[in-house]
Amino acid sequence: MSGTYLGMPAFPRAAAAATRDTRLRANLTHATHTIRDKRAAAVAELDDWAQLRAAGAAVKDRTLRHLDHYLEQLEAAVTAAGGQVHWAADADEANALVTRLVRETGEHEVVKVKSMATQEIGLNEALAEAGIRAYETDLAELIVQLGGDLPSHILVPAIHRNRSEIRDIFRREMADWGRPAPEGLSDSPAELAEAARLHLREKFLSAKVAVSGANFMVAETGTLVVVESEGNGRMCLTLPETLISVVGIEKVVPSWRDLEVFLQLLPRSSTAERMNPYTSTWTGTTEGDGPRTFHLVLLDNGRTDTLADTVGRQALRCIRCSACLNVCPVYERAGGHAYGSPYPGPIGAILTPQLRGIEGSLEASLPYASSLCGACYEVCPVAIDIPEVLVHLRERVVQGGPVTRGGSRVVLKPARGHAAERAAMRAATWAFDHPGALRAGERLAARTRRLHPRRLPGPGRAWSRTRDLPAVPAESFRDWWRRTRGEPSEQAGGEA
Repeated sequence: MSGTYLGMPAFPRAAAAATRDTRLRANLTHATHTIRDKRAAAVAELDDWAQLRAAGAAVKDRTLRHLDHYLEQLEAAVTAAGGQVHWAADADEANALVTRLVRETGEHEVVKVKSMATQEIGLNEALAEAGIRAYETDLAELIVQLGGDLPSHILVPAIHRNRSEIRDIFRREMADWGRPAPEGLSDSPAELAEAARLHLREKFLSAKVAVSGANFMVAETGTLVVVESEGNGRMCLTLPETLISVVGIEKVVPSWRDLEVFLQLLPRSSTAERMNPYTSTWTGTTEGDGPRTFHLVLLDNGRTDTLADTVGRQALRCIRCSACLNVCPVYERAGGHAYGSPYPGPIGAILTPQLRGIEGSLEASLPYASSLCGACYEVCPVAIDIPEVLVHLRERVVQGGPVTRGGSRVVLKPARGHAAERAAMRAATWAFDHPGALRAGERLAARTRRLHPRRLPGPGRAWSRTRDLPAVPAESFRDWWRRTRGEPSEQAGGEA
């Protein structure tokens, strides 16, 4: 598989291929069920989890309403602490900024902290084109990189790999990237972890430049925060001479008091831990402590446009815990690659179409990559109503309505295959606007119910191939109401 998501097919096609991979499905089922069970136990320990969840959502909403204020406060605080702030409108601008900053150091290698934002913009590929090699240091990201693969999960990017596959990747690829795998390496987790540690230690000790993201940015002090479980991130954040952090503008929180809420919500929702093993914070630069130069690249890349959507903007609350992936029946069967984005699963199904726009076939298909069961909303630590946003985005796809993208008005063209759905919606609208026609249609359907097929003909065949059509009642609701209540249904509820 290539190292970029560009050109991925629409979700139904990609998912159809993924669901035929029995080993992939076995890996995903085992991993997601294990994580979800541990998370449920960790959350159950807190009597005030519901209040914490509500507080997290409220803090995020308040911050998004005043995002311009908090970003300006953050910029001033970072600058006062010795850092340099850069603004990037899109992926191309961010990649060009980071490439220039690395080149100015004279280095041709960087070590990286696991970062969703840099995956989103394709930074590794952009650096490679400029002759700069980026080394992933998170264990799962290392596995993905060595395997020439793509991440398939927010928290566990190599969740689609099992231990024997990882052993084979280490044996085959490590030597091309640095220290080779030990002779006779087995698939024991301890041996695999030790092989990765020895391989990465050389990178940490020699790298002069590091690239990171951040889980949070505290506006009042200009502090950035990274939470992790391995310690690799802390090595990247402290040893190199130059640190470049690429962070989405929605990651800002107003104060340390607000940060405290998320440091309780995130670890229990993601790794089922009471607190993160490693929580690293840095504020600008300090003489003799950590990197001598710090650059913060604040990334928009569709976030401002998402903010303008009063329904869809709640996706920007996301703290990247991945809890929604671990309970999603669609993700469990299709895997992360089918979503064609660094953001897989339910959150990806609403975030990717908003960040990229829904003009493409992949983006237009993602809002349909859900059964709308609601499990994702129930586990979200910041109460993102993903089903609500999915339905909202489906409406936009079907209607082909106008949106604002990058400051210009764009008319969305409905994806191929939605014309019939759009026609059906218009017919339904006409029927509900004409009560007499609706009543006549209901009575006709009831009286001819024995003649109705169990499968739809023509284009509807694909839908009814795996499900039975609902049975038509013997009488309409209006007729039932009139028969049992002795009065016309219009007098007791109108035409609803």
